Amino acid sequence: MFVGPSESAVLQLEDPDCEEGSDPPCESIFSLNAEKILNQAKLFVEQRRFPFAVENHNTNEELAIGYVLIGNGLYDEAIKHFSLLLQILSPLGRISEALSDLTKAIQLQPSARLYRHRGTLLFISEDYIAAMEDFQQSLELKKNQPIAMLYKGLTFFHRGLLKEAIEVFKEALKLKSDFRDAYKSLGQAYRELGDFENAMESFQKALLLDQNHIHSLQLRGMMLYHHGSLQEAIGNFKRCLQLEPYNEVCQYMKGLSHVAMGQFYEGIKDQTKVMLNDPLLGQKASSEYLKVKYLREYSRYLHSHLDVPVAEYNVDQDLPGNFKNHWAKNLPFLIEDYEEQPGLQPHIKDVLPQNFDSYSAEVQKLICTADRLGALMQYDTLGFLPNLRIHRAMGLATIEVMQAMQRTWSNSKVRVNGKTRQLQWRDMFDIAVKWRRIADPDQPVLWLDQMPARSLSRGFNNHINLIRGQIINIRYLEYFSSILSFVKERLLVYHGAYNLRGLQEVKQALENVNKVEDLLPIMKQFNSKTRDGFTVNSKVPSMKDPGKEYDGFTITITITITGDRVGNMLFSVETQTTDERTQQYQSEIEALYKDLTAKGKTLMLSTELGDADAVCNLILSLVYYFCNLMPLSRGSR
Repeated sequence: MFVGPSESAVLQLEDPDCEEGSDPPCESIFSLNAEKILNQAKLFVEQRRFPFAVENHNTNEELAIGYVLIGNGLYDEAIKHFSLLLQILSPLGRISEALSDLTKAIQLQPSARLYRHRGTLLFISEDYIAAMEDFQQSLELKKNQPIAMLYKGLTFFHRGLLKEAIEVFKEALKLKSDFRDAYKSLGQAYRELGDFENAMESFQKALLLDQNHIHSLQLRGMMLYHHGSLQEAIGNFKRCLQLEPYNEVCQYMKGLSHVAMGQFYEGIKDQTKVMLNDPLLGQKASSEYLKVKYLREYSRYLHSHLDVPVAEYNVDQDLPGNFKNHWAKNLPFLIEDYEEQPGLQPHIKDVLPQNFDSYSAEVQKLICTADRLGALMQYDTLGFLPNLRIHRAMGLATIEVMQAMQRTWSNSKVRVNGKTRQLQWRDMFDIAVKWRRIADPDQPVLWLDQMPARSLSRGFNNHINLIRGQIINIRYLEYFSSILSFVKERLLVYHGAYNLRGLQEVKQALENVNKVEDLLPIMKQFNSKTRDGFTVNSKVPSMKDPGKEYDGFTITITITITGDRVGNMLFSVETQTTDERTQQYQSEIEALYKDLTAKGKTLMLSTELGDADAVCNLILSLVYYFCNLMPLSRGSR
């Protein structure tokens, strides 16, 4: 049974006699000391000075702690605390009951505080649209509320509406110029947008206000890693761990950064610390804990091959099949009869730091050329942070692939994966993948058809959510209009075949559809079988066998049931890769590569521009089939 959230029952986050925006500014009435936070929470429980009180004493203490955290300005910690509590309360129906009580209170006597509290509860329930509306109502009733403005911005951020979030975070900073968490959230939004400079500036301002803010250090370090600035990233992770020695994210990322730089002793030591941090009974393991065993084993493998030329070993053949399968699928490390990789061997030394100025002029020129070539591979769209390390790696890969192709067209052999032979199409991709693995060892880059036979028979699915409920995947926003046009086209083909009499009506209705979300009502209107969703399949035409088509990807638009909310839309793209489908695409690539080799040899003896165009077209066609086999929409990664 809940206590009705009357105005007097709601937690006072600031001194009630202090006016916001006054000089000196209002301060929290709580201490940041953990013991005092717990004592304050217990006092609130005894006095029932917080909303949503229940009969269960332990639950009341947990609720009170969350509000005390907000009172201390520890918004990240409060969100984590409430999210964990939500997992416990939601199945019991208490969240819905609390929202109902708040709604009744607002109907009786609306206030900025009640709207803010209901908005907070809706926010932790992930109903971001309703939460945003409540925060807006609260701000209209009482303008000077930086916390409410921050949370309003976070509702946009969590929906993937990053530009809108940025503008609201800036508004929060107008209300409170020293608002550390607003700067941190602004930095996070810029980072997700792919704007490194503005993100860096925002994180810097947050840390100038509080040099010990762990979350800002963690986020800045991760951004620096994914920007390719590994040494700077390590500095942030070290500081993070000085302040919070058991921070798994900082420990994992520090270990990853060291390994990526060839500092295996330090890196594997960090990874081992994460492995030893076992989750408590009933506690969900972190993603870092689940990944770290794979990273440590792969790090050991790389270290044992550090003095072996990269052309002499083959990751796909050397690593055990079950290890690769579990790693690619991000499964818990439960592998029967697994034999660990060799431990660190003292005679194999770490990679020494290199100075660009110490390189010869020829090597410097090669690196600069690689940087220019690699930068051309960056997606010029929202959501992709430029990674200068990946740019350089992909530029060097481009140069090496072209050198290998040139030797092949001159009838020379190349050394790949420990063998000297005529270059095959797989070898060409292996050269590029080698550089990708060196640049970032965190993600498995493996040939699917070299997985265990049992795993191959089940297939590998690549699933991408474009819209899930209220959340938009900004990285794929540029594709939305193209996908919408494609779906409309396929729907007209379908109705032309099965609903010829209603075709004109369907066509007219589709002309008025400008958003993916509006497609489902149209389909329900004209096809009773649609019910809660539909799928559209793409086809890829064969060049080798004209008239033949291969399965492409599947677009799904459906209504899902999520938690206690019905009616969330799921708009997704999925590629189902089976052994049969893989062989179909590989036969296409094989034929194109054979033709490319023949025309490349002709090009070596020709000065005709037409021959160069023919080679370029074949290269583009080969990449087209490779990417359709399994989309690789990772930007600079």
